[in-house]
Amino acid sequence: MLQQTTVAAVKSYFQTFTKRWPTVADLAGAPDEAVMGAWAGLGYYARARNLLACARVVTLQHNGRFPETAEELRALPGIGDYTSAAIAAIAFDEPAAVVDGNIERVTTRLHAIETPLPAARKAIRAFVDAMTPSLRPGDFAQAMMDLGATICTPRRPACVLCPVSAGCRARMEGRPEEFPRKLAKKAKPARIGAAFVARRASDGAVWLRRRPSTGILGGMSEPPSTDWSSRMDGGTGRDAAPFAAGWRLAGSVAHGFTHFDLVLEVWTAEIDADPATEGWWATPASLVDEALPTLMRKAVAVAESTAPATKERSR
Repeated sequence: MLQQTTVAAVKSYFQTFTKRWPTVADLAGAPDEAVMGAWAGLGYYARARNLLACARVVTLQHNGRFPETAEELRALPGIGDYTSAAIAAIAFDEPAAVVDGNIERVTTRLHAIETPLPAARKAIRAFVDAMTPSLRPGDFAQAMMDLGATICTPRRPACVLCPVSAGCRARMEGRPEEFPRKLAKKAKPARIGAAFVARRASDGAVWLRRRPSTGILGGMSEPPSTDWSSRMDGGTGRDAAPFAAGWRLAGSVAHGFTHFDLVLEVWTAEIDADPATEGWWATPASLVDEALPTLMRKAVAVAESTAPATKERSR
């Protein structure tokens, strides 16, 4: 959960998640939609899909016990070089080279590595591998992470407090903030699309469908939207609707993804019969438990803000 997310954002999710599924076997047996619903709002939803897939592999192929080496851990779904090394070092005392963003920063400053990221990562890993002790490698990894998080910070590092400053080339050269080197970021493309929020006239329920299991927001719920992606725009306008209805434009929502920015038109309509398309009705009471990502909750909120009062509300 902490990958690419802050501790403050994760705490309540973690407590709820682990109370609901306290063991890896419990998680392995959970329905996909329940896990995605519990993850909704955290973002980077591939993490949830990989976590669930990983739990199932560990339960079915490893008798519920995680492998104890970085090499074996890397074979599990969603576990790459950093996570496998961190688990192996911290949980199983293997002297694996753990490299996260904090450790990258500390290492590039220690050795004044001029090569920009990401090309510098091979050299960084080699330096960390050479520094990692065979005794208490997990403590070493966590100490390096804490050093980067609290002292060797991106801006105004506290070099006078640093326990390794005597051997730091960047400090000796008076330029610690120049590291790590990074290439100039490319401007993110701006994409457009449309979401269609159909409401049932009798009770205000919203028609939802499941997104494909792979790709952006994979496996999450949504009011039907057009085929937007990081590489192309989706359809817009009333003619892009998935089924005929009295669609009217309610507004728009903007959302930033890692590699692109998106603006969705939000169209809304009230209908009485089930539309001739795959999906289900989510009542206002059940909507909170749906696996709706933040983007789609924004879209539903825009549609709701322009909707007439339902019979349920009027009572």
